[in-house]
Amino acid sequence: MTDFQYKKGDDGIATITWDCPEKSMNVMTFDGLAELDRHVDAALADDGVKGVIITSGKKDFAGGMDLNVLAGLRDQVKGNPAEGIFNGIMQMHTLLRKIELGGMDPKTQKGGKPFVAALPGTAAGIGFELPLACHRIIVADNPKAKLGLPEILVGLFPGAGGATRVPRKIGLMAAAPILMEGKMLAPAKMKAAGLIDDVVPADTLIAAAKEWINAAKDADLVKPWDAKGYKMPGGAPYTPSGLPMFVGASVMILAKTQGVYPAAKALLAAIYEGALVPFETALKIEARWFTKVMNTPSTAAMIRSLFVNKQALEKGAVRPDGVADQSVRKVGVLGAGMMGAGIGYVSALAGIEVVLIDATQDAADRGKAHAAGILDEGIKRKKVTDAKKAEVLARITAATDYAKLAGCDLIVEAVFEDPGVKAEVTKKADAVIPAECIFATNTSTLPITSLASASARPEQFIGIHFFSPVHKMNLVEIIKGAKTGNRAVAKALDFVRQIRKTPIVVNDARFFYANRCIIPYVNEGVMMVQQGVAPALIENAAKLVGMPLGPLQLSDETSIDLGVKIAKATKAALGNDYKNDEADEVLFKLFDEGRYGRKTNGGFYAYDDKGKRTGLWSGLAANWPQKAEQPSLEDVKMRLMMSQSLEAVRALEDGVLEDIREGDVGAVLGWGFAPWSGGPFSWLDILGAKQAVAIADHLSKTYGERFAAPALLREMAKKSETFYGRFGKQDKAAA
Repeated sequence: MTDFQYKKGDDGIATITWDCPEKSMNVMTFDGLAELDRHVDAALADDGVKGVIITSGKKDFAGGMDLNVLAGLRDQVKGNPAEGIFNGIMQMHTLLRKIELGGMDPKTQKGGKPFVAALPGTAAGIGFELPLACHRIIVADNPKAKLGLPEILVGLFPGAGGATRVPRKIGLMAAAPILMEGKMLAPAKMKAAGLIDDVVPADTLIAAAKEWINAAKDADLVKPWDAKGYKMPGGAPYTPSGLPMFVGASVMILAKTQGVYPAAKALLAAIYEGALVPFETALKIEARWFTKVMNTPSTAAMIRSLFVNKQALEKGAVRPDGVADQSVRKVGVLGAGMMGAGIGYVSALAGIEVVLIDATQDAADRGKAHAAGILDEGIKRKKVTDAKKAEVLARITAATDYAKLAGCDLIVEAVFEDPGVKAEVTKKADAVIPAECIFATNTSTLPITSLASASARPEQFIGIHFFSPVHKMNLVEIIKGAKTGNRAVAKALDFVRQIRKTPIVVNDARFFYANRCIIPYVNEGVMMVQQGVAPALIENAAKLVGMPLGPLQLSDETSIDLGVKIAKATKAALGNDYKNDEADEVLFKLFDEGRYGRKTNGGFYAYDDKGKRTGLWSGLAANWPQKAEQPSLEDVKMRLMMSQSLEAVRALEDGVLEDIREGDVGAVLGWGFAPWSGGPFSWLDILGAKQAVAIADHLSKTYGERFAAPALLREMAKKSETFYGRFGKQDKAAA
């Protein structure tokens, strides 16, 4: 089987078609790269070929490089992973440069053969870097197409020429959102940015490519950076216009990344250094920086968690064996509030018939209207058509009559977080749904085993914890009760796959996994306020370790009244074992003053009339005076990181987590645990178990027993083990 097919037409134009067999999206491998190289050589050597079209046999062009293959470069040169990576990257550069020069005479820059990239749809990563090396990029007017270089999102940067060609083509400032934020843009926006040349109707794509080849002149094949007198758009680093631009880019990167993402700094260094030297040398500089990034623990962890592990979970790595396909045909959603309405929307969007039930017709209709509102926003952004809106809404039936649940093969209950209310609707649904129907409860705190006692079929009862807002949050936490059977687990996993989200499966325990780890993070920040630590120090320390939100801002966003409710319920359940009085003092005081967070325009932060944060609330210092001597920044950072990570280890010890891949992916996607680290288990592996125990011992001695190192971590420290070395699992979905 081959990834690229070569065909020479009677008109003298050769077409190289990228079409990876048995894959829905083209991805580059080094075998594929070698095939492409042979076809390029054949076209350049054939006097009967006057030009080449590179296109795709699929609806999209390509999804980028296979990161598993890329990671495998480390093993290409025994004992020298850097050499293996560098050689592999330079192999890509050599091929793309061959395409770019098109066989022209190096002195006269004449006699070359034009290469046109004809893209039918999405092109990402090397799937866009390959076209950038061509002489013309023509894209089909495909409303679903996205083009760009998203490597930065998995801890890398565009290392197949993207970091060198894009700023040379459009200048650093215009290139910044493409390279440094990983933005994927529609064809029209890419054309406006100057990175593609033409957008044409899909049925004229190849004809347009041939037309350009037939009209191309020698000068059309010379890239700007190969032309005499080339100057970088916006200015090179040591020019009056370029210097402030590069300084500004450095400040922007530091502000966005807080210095914890090595790929961002390496990307800017590659652009900066590359802009000072000839193009060929710049490619080598890019390759060297890419090699350095590939060899950092952070990048390895990000690739593993955000690509390899995430993909494995989405493909069914933890799905029970021997259970037939459980794809959902008709789902009943009980409760049409924000959560239930969101679940109904994503289900209908995935093509599933939805029955949305609430106590009154008005409430049910509001739930359906919520879905309509999301679709209307999509129409405004030109991502949804009126026809698509009508199609999705037609799948949602808003009602009060439980009899309409007949025929459902899955129920998702999303009513108020009250065991009595949930038990009532469970029994009502049980009376009308088919015997084989799986029943799922959406809850973030209530024990699944207890809730299942209201069901006539506890083996078919399972927890599905969605994160809010449902249509934006990618993680779904599936919780097994004591009696939950394999078919219920498979049903939940297949449902999550259908709605295109990432699942983790955990066992039943208070707060499950995600909330079990994020609540200590919030509480630690709040506790520090009570102890006189400067709130700004707390919030900035969180950002400096890569958390998207500080614990105080997160408390405001999720609402302080919710935090108070959870605290009261937890205290009632744990009795004398409850130890969170310091944080509760602060939360309860804010609650009593009506400061519930963003929703009341007042919490740890102050807000203006439009709900915009204006800074930390001055009343914090009045209620909890700041100590003259503040703790070290490092201590505050470690308190925030360890409060989450040690709890993740305890969840593994307790059997709540069965797979550390789920622990890492769930942490990054669920509450934004320092994505640069790959998740709490990856972060502890980067630290090393011995260092982690030493930090825990220091924090425990200084700040309290909640930081005591779990027995598992101490055991691993003694044996010099890592979590992925001890608990890492082979992905059965990819094996």
